[in-house]
Amino acid sequence: MVPNSELKMDWNTDHLVFTVREPFPSKTSQTDLIFGRITPNTPLRVVSQMPDNGVIFSDGIESDFLNFNSGVEATITLAEKKGQLVN
Repeated sequence: MVPNSELKMDWNTDHLVFTVREPFPSKTSQTDLIFGRITPNTPLRVVSQMPDNGVIFSDGIESDFLNFNSGVEATITLAEKKGQLVN
């Protein structure tokens, strides 16, 4: 078990951390990339291999989806604008 102090990120961190929710290998996919870091110089690029009915969404809100069918590429980067935590 990793102590909680090692899992915390500073609010001004200039990167995102991602993990693959269900990294199951198939005939066309592999599980080489299970987690990683997105920085200003290293975006995450994902190409869909779903023939139809593929979707991409974030924050667990599936109703706010984008179509993500075969051949479509999604690039995830850091936003230009940053939020501020107000206490």
